[in-house]
Amino acid sequence: MVDFAGWEMPLNYGSQVSEHKQVRQHAGLFDVSHMSVIDIAGPQAQAYLRILLSNDVIRLDEPGRAMYTGMLNEKGGVMDDLIVYRMASGYRLVVNCATRQKDLEWLQKQADTFDVELQERPELAILAVHGPESIARVCALLEVSDADIVAGLRNFRAAQLGDRFIARTGYTGEKGLELILAPDDALCFWDCLVADGVSPIGLGARDSLRLEAGMNLYGHDMDETISPLAANMEQVVAWEPVERQFIGRQAVEQHKSMQQEGKLPMLTGIVLEDRGMLRQGQKVLTDKGEGVITSGGFSPTLGHAIALARIPLDSTTCQVEIRDKWVAARIVKPNFVRFGKKVE
Repeated sequence: MVDFAGWEMPLNYGSQVSEHKQVRQHAGLFDVSHMSVIDIAGPQAQAYLRILLSNDVIRLDEPGRAMYTGMLNEKGGVMDDLIVYRMASGYRLVVNCATRQKDLEWLQKQADTFDVELQERPELAILAVHGPESIARVCALLEVSDADIVAGLRNFRAAQLGDRFIARTGYTGEKGLELILAPDDALCFWDCLVADGVSPIGLGARDSLRLEAGMNLYGHDMDETISPLAANMEQVVAWEPVERQFIGRQAVEQHKSMQQEGKLPMLTGIVLEDRGMLRQGQKVLTDKGEGVITSGGFSPTLGHAIALARIPLDSTTCQVEIRDKWVAARIVKPNFVRFGKKVE
């Protein structure tokens, strides 16, 4: 057990590599109740979120739709990355636990000029079930009518089933579900899934799974000083319509100009196929200049070290400083594994 932003969390339940492979090959169960659920309602909820978030919630044109987005400061830095869901009565945000307090303060500050109601939901638990068998395992515990709905969910879709909220979202690069539940219901799901052979998964495998999938970790791959354009997150910036002035837009437009001039670094993937380990903070030297590894580790699926690194734009070759020696590495797209298979 380790401290994780004030929560006591399991690093692993047994073998981290076995837990990782269980998710890639079968199904794994994560308790992610440390993340914060914030519901937003009121006549100006949509207008409020269109200013607050870099992606445009107007695209969530019906209840049950979801999107990945950034929440930026005025300088265009990433205050948090999060999922926003359209609900029947408003919107639901799921934010990182390490940024919970500053997120709540920022949300409330921006809400002062809008007719909206913010409600944090600390009484709710969140379970994530991921892997090729995950949806079938969850559906086996549901009533037939609910199971049919969940089985038919597409990516970034969700369903409110009584007091249960079940979504096709996650953080592993595998198909799967996230369940937002009352605590007693979550305990029942947990016990039933474990009894059915679904392995509990700790923080260690959660990190290696998200790294293989090329998914950012807040505080490592981006933070309040990093533009989403320098964090491989341009997909969370909705440029159209041009009249939507979300917080940080002017700064990110300047970042876009810098990017086009080659003056903004990029977040990309690095592979070390020889012996050695890639870790956060290691220096990277490319044909265009210096950079740094933001997340790194061993890939159980690929059998060698991988990393995300922020390096000069248009770099084509690189070396990594490992134990005072420069070791050749290869630059790749920041997406190493999807659905259990190597991505090239």
